[in-house]
Amino acid sequence: VQLQASGGGLVQAGGSLRLSCAASGRTFSSYSMGWFRQAPGKEREFVGGISWRSASTYYADSVKGRFTISRDNAKNTVYLQMNSLKPEDTAVYYCAVRTRTVVSSSPAEYDYWGQGTQVTVSS
Repeated sequence: VQLQASGGGLVQAGGSLRLSCAASGRTFSSYSMGWFRQAPGKEREFVGGISWRSASTYYADSVKGRFTISRDNAKNTVYLQMNSLKPEDTAVYYCAVRTRTVVSSSPAEYDYWGQGTQVTVSS
């Protein structure tokens, strides 16, 4: 499995960004994908995830109502739409695949990781 994350950048507080994670190498219908982030000096934390088959989504409380995860089956791509960004959202964002249908919030449960994309939100 290969994961290619993109779409990060610098944005002002209140702005929006959309991250993409293109997946290849497997059929993902039985898998789930998570988005995580890691700020300097902090542990990697769960942002949200999507079950590929059902398209059920799950979010951390800190982003609920601001971030939206979706998928495009034809492109094997998952998106993280981030609105109303805050400076505390600044981090490297990672996508990851879990070879299970159910989304997990634990990074240890994921089997494949993308390379990360930097998101910086200025105040």
